[in-house]
Amino acid sequence: LCVLFSFPCLAFCRGRVVRVPKGPLIRVVGTEVVIPCSVSDYDGPSEQNFDWEFSRDTDFVRIVSTWDSTFTSEEYQKRVGRGDIKLRRSSNDAVELVIRNIQPADQGRYKCSTPSTDATVQGNYDAEVQVKVISDGLSVSGSKGRSSMPLRLSEGDSFRLRCSAVTTSPEHTHLHVTWQIKSGSAWRDILSLTHEGKFQPGPGYEERYRSGDIRLDTGANDTYRLSVSQASSVDGGAYRCLVSEWVRGADGSWQRIQEKSVEIASVSIQRTALDVVISTSNVSVTERDSLDLTCNITTDRSGIFQAEVMWYFSASPDDTLADAQLLLSMDRDSVVSDSTLISLSHVDRNSYRLLVRDVDVEDSGYYFCEAAIWVPLHNGSWHKVVERTSAPVSVVVTALEPDYDVFLNASKTPKFSDDPTELHCRVTNAQDTEANLRFAVSWYYRQRLRSDDVVAGELLATMDADWTLLPGGRSRERIQNGEIIFSKKSADTFSLRIQWTSESDRGDYFCVVSAWSRHRNNSWVKSKDVTSAPVNIFWATQDYTLTVEAVKLKPFFVAGHTFEMTCKVSSKNIKTPRYSVLITAEKPLTDQSSPHGTTRIISLNQDSVVRLEDWTDQTRVDGVVLEKVQENEFRYRMYQTQVSDAGLYRCVVTAWSPGGGGMWREAVNGLSNPIQIDFQTSGPVFNVSVHSDSPTIYQGEVADLLCIVTMEGMALEPDDMSFDVSWFAVRSFALDREPILLASLDRRGIVTQSRRNGSSDISLERISPLEFRLRVHGCEDHDFGNHYCIVTPWVRSATGVWQREPDIRAKPIFLSVKMDVLNAFKYPLLIGIGLATVIGLLSCLIGYCSSRWCCKKEVQETRRERRRLMSMEMD
Repeated sequence: LCVLFSFPCLAFCRGRVVRVPKGPLIRVVGTEVVIPCSVSDYDGPSEQNFDWEFSRDTDFVRIVSTWDSTFTSEEYQKRVGRGDIKLRRSSNDAVELVIRNIQPADQGRYKCSTPSTDATVQGNYDAEVQVKVISDGLSVSGSKGRSSMPLRLSEGDSFRLRCSAVTTSPEHTHLHVTWQIKSGSAWRDILSLTHEGKFQPGPGYEERYRSGDIRLDTGANDTYRLSVSQASSVDGGAYRCLVSEWVRGADGSWQRIQEKSVEIASVSIQRTALDVVISTSNVSVTERDSLDLTCNITTDRSGIFQAEVMWYFSASPDDTLADAQLLLSMDRDSVVSDSTLISLSHVDRNSYRLLVRDVDVEDSGYYFCEAAIWVPLHNGSWHKVVERTSAPVSVVVTALEPDYDVFLNASKTPKFSDDPTELHCRVTNAQDTEANLRFAVSWYYRQRLRSDDVVAGELLATMDADWTLLPGGRSRERIQNGEIIFSKKSADTFSLRIQWTSESDRGDYFCVVSAWSRHRNNSWVKSKDVTSAPVNIFWATQDYTLTVEAVKLKPFFVAGHTFEMTCKVSSKNIKTPRYSVLITAEKPLTDQSSPHGTTRIISLNQDSVVRLEDWTDQTRVDGVVLEKVQENEFRYRMYQTQVSDAGLYRCVVTAWSPGGGGMWREAVNGLSNPIQIDFQTSGPVFNVSVHSDSPTIYQGEVADLLCIVTMEGMALEPDDMSFDVSWFAVRSFALDREPILLASLDRRGIVTQSRRNGSSDISLERISPLEFRLRVHGCEDHDFGNHYCIVTPWVRSATGVWQREPDIRAKPIFLSVKMDVLNAFKYPLLIGIGLATVIGLLSCLIGYCSSRWCCKKEVQETRRERRRLMSMEMD
């Protein structure tokens, strides 16, 4: 417990703290001195006042104050009035004493004090610092005593600059030397030798310092030499040597006490001029001839230098050197890179010739020349001073086009659908086809429209010169299935065969033959395309017709007997058709088992495979049969019919014709006339209602809901009737949401419950032949809503067959669940009262400890003697 309350006690016991730098502060005569002072952990206003005093021996003299204008003593009034001594506030709790042009008489102790604004006197209210003033012993000069000299250099030259810096300070000081350049309005650091003996390059000079192009060396007689190699235009400007003197303070940190500079030189850099020009402009060359280009360079550079030349090729005049292709290069030592068909020669000092032999069409493009000037350095290496690129020259290589014709004919044309089609594309009048020429073919299809609209050709497939087949999007799947075959009969004949032609294949077909020529590197390049005349594939067709007739075999029957009907099919203009049959039923709107109206019962496909579709009566899985009587006649039977089977029955027939590859293709659909099943009965009529004695309950109680079945008309024995009961709930005041199944009880007495998320539970039981009770145990707030039941009656006929009656839905009843307010808020109130009591006791304990140990102030009172007064008689 003591450890727990020690931290707030420490916070109450803290007092005011006034801080100044740790002395002594060593400063140079004639410089500006700044002494900061700050205060912390104080009470009162945020902005604090400060008083500064000075002492050479023992007595302090008042200098300046932030709040009292009459605070300054007489000997400092003139200096304060001129602004040589002033206070500069840096924040509400900190100021700086600024003394300009400090003199030896200003050496001594400086005290900073703050008037009290605290409720109690705690901490320190002033602080002192010793200031020591030393003589100026730093001197900085240029080379040979000159302040500045002009230097004119060429781009790529090297130069050196010197400055001298020495100090005779009585203190142990270090020098910080920085070389700076001024090319605009501001000085920028180049390279520094810090007071800690470290080299520090300026911003932008790090890479040149690491490469050795910029160095700073020390020499005899306290000289500092700046060496610059490979001078460029950015090195032009005024150079100066900036020297600062540093001393280590009492706290171990370095402090700068003065700074001097001297301008050394003014350097101007003259750029090297270089022009690169190709002697010719636009050139046109015939294929397999030679291309001759000359690059001329001129420069104003004198002295020793070497030129480097590189030839480039690009497909676009806007390409950069990174995107272009390097053809040949000649370095500064006149060494040429190796190439078989391209050569580069040095014609004279300023001319370089490029010769390309046996040019090809792919050599068409843009050629340009790049030249660079290299100069030697003092260490024997070479430096590139300038680099230029010529304007591109356009070169067009005219191809030798082959001459040939293309002819397309149809060897087989379809008369009917699914007949084969075969087309032949021939190349005629071609020469030199074996050695230097190859052919590739592309097959196209274009739909023919009755109007004058133009339709673009759709690519079927391409067979290239290596017999590689590239199918198009339209025919890819049919090619993979073998329905369309592309072949090459000979070097100049190509064929297209459609195994089973359909109506969608009718239209125009044409082929495009591409000639590929051999180039000098044994590669093949397309040189020409020739398109054939189109061939039209068409045959006359008639529309398919399909008629379906449904016949009811037994005109009268009752529930429990067998329903039987036949479907007879007739078709026209369909080649060898086969039929698939689907039996559907349209139930009355009162039948809720089929809310969408039409039910798919059973189907038989064109291969006579029977399948149950939406038949869900598990007790009569074998109760429906569909069979093929003849090629165009089908019979449907439904055994043990029930009242719920009433409705309209139809046959949905689909005619199929044989397609390609043994597949069947859908031709046309047909729908039969409806056959109605209607039962006229005089049996009982059932009604359903929902009742509850207490529709409004509290949470945790049990809700009882009764589903009551009433019967009108003919009376039945309890053993001749049974019911399927399902309970549903709609979780809303209005019936605007989907109902949720709670539980169901079938006619065999089997109860099925749905999955629940809450803690409440339900039970469903039969309490009488016509009453069913649903109980919700431990009701929660989410158990509210409209509740209703759906009853499916089953009646046993005189023949002993159970008949299903239509579903009956009861009118919903709303169940309301209320909350017990007292039980709901009992535990939160108890917890809140307990926490409030604990926090109150803890606050009282903290206050007592603070007043006992931290805020107690002892008052020294004068002791008074207690003596009684003596009477006058005793005196």
